[in-house]
Amino acid sequence: MDPPDFSRPPAGDGDCNFEFVSDSSNFSDRPLRIEIVAGPPKGRPDGEGDSEWDRHRKRRRDAIEKRKDEQEGEAVAMIEESPSGDEPSRHSGSSWSMDSPPVISIKSLSVSSTILSAKSPFFYKLFSNGMQESDQQHATLRIDASEEAALMELLSFMYSGKLSTTSPTLLLDVLMVADKFEVVSCMRHCCQLLKSLPMSQESALLYLELPSSISMASALQPLTEAAKEFLVNSFKDLTKNQDGLMELPLVGMEAVLSSDDVQVASEDALYDLVLKWARRHHPKLEERQEVFGARLGRLIRFPYMSSRKLRKVLTHNDLDQEFTNKAVLEALFFKVEPAHRRQALAMDDVTNRRFVERAYKYRPVKVVEFELPNTQCIVYLDLKREECAHLFPSGRVYSQAFYIGGQGFFLSAHCNRDVHNSCHCFGLFLGMQEKGSVSFTVDYEFSARTMPSGQFDSKYKEKYTFAGGKAVGYRNLFALPWTSFMADDSPYFINGVLHLRAELTIE
Repeated sequence: MDPPDFSRPPAGDGDCNFEFVSDSSNFSDRPLRIEIVAGPPKGRPDGEGDSEWDRHRKRRRDAIEKRKDEQEGEAVAMIEESPSGDEPSRHSGSSWSMDSPPVISIKSLSVSSTILSAKSPFFYKLFSNGMQESDQQHATLRIDASEEAALMELLSFMYSGKLSTTSPTLLLDVLMVADKFEVVSCMRHCCQLLKSLPMSQESALLYLELPSSISMASALQPLTEAAKEFLVNSFKDLTKNQDGLMELPLVGMEAVLSSDDVQVASEDALYDLVLKWARRHHPKLEERQEVFGARLGRLIRFPYMSSRKLRKVLTHNDLDQEFTNKAVLEALFFKVEPAHRRQALAMDDVTNRRFVERAYKYRPVKVVEFELPNTQCIVYLDLKREECAHLFPSGRVYSQAFYIGGQGFFLSAHCNRDVHNSCHCFGLFLGMQEKGSVSFTVDYEFSARTMPSGQFDSKYKEKYTFAGGKAVGYRNLFALPWTSFMADDSPYFINGVLHLRAELTIE
């Protein structure tokens, strides 16, 4: 007989209610013996101060550690001869060691093997393997005391399709027991109920850390996605909530780093935050390298880090050298790829999204540096049409810092009001970061790609002696009012992107 398809509920499953069959000898065909052993202790050693979430977190950690053993039989159901009487007993079978916790109570239920088998591959295997040999054989489950209430809820659900609880703690326990006994429909139901409850940072972290077998991962996905979204929204602006970020466990950091929408000054700054977190939570170098290589490193978007920062990354031993070399090399190759190739790479990497740009406070730039015949750098800044539209009526956007002659500079695009023509217009400026009293005399030239040729046309050229914190540029770069600059037929947007170039030379 072929096994049923457990990947989806049977037709009409939502309308079927077999609650009247539950534990009824008239409609049940199999005895189910549930042995309850002393579960993990609740509360701290001193027995005080634990919240429900604290207690569940402890049970959850214990469950994670025990899952390897469970897969091989300790918490897996057995088919065996029923001992005489219902008194607690220690089994002599090889599946149970002398170190197993004592059985503290036993429950015997009459169950419908047909209904339970239709809901779970676990029970299907249980009732189709040896139960035909003797009517006196029992299907035996051994569970921790902490799982008893959840198992009773699960068995009730398998008959009725309903749960009697809305307690988040018990729902989580039911979810874990449903995972253990492979009842996907109950896992989905628990996830729906938990999603409907108010979420907190602690509950979101619990959802992300719940143990789940690979076959059940899809059932948990709606809940874990909601938990990730909650955490991302809680830490959306990383320029303001860095202390809270430092307190997150690893799964929380992964949720935040996987988002495209977190607001951060630059990927350089985000890398520094991740490095600070890793050094705090994993002071041992070997552990830190393992966490970076296996978990966090794949979520850092090295292609959007500055070349200057990538050089520094190569000197850090927090990352495994092989991983570091590969990540930096990949980032450098990405930077020189044409735009269409970069877009293709971003679309292909749907898992880690390391080629996708985040919501950076400072816009990434591409920099080409020369030392001869003069110290020179060429800086490319691309702005999307919607980014430019958001500048109206008086906004500005800044580029990431770039360096020439050891001094940091930046570009800033503005929506200005032209005092001569009394209209809004697009302006571009060059600024020097404050750094003591150093002054630089720089020849600079602003250019933009222009249709139909698609070539860079020079728009403004000047020489200026910079002091710390100064900025110079042109208020109306294109000599156009804002409406003409942003018009659909504007020659300055190519496939919705404004391509700007600044050439800086120090003689």
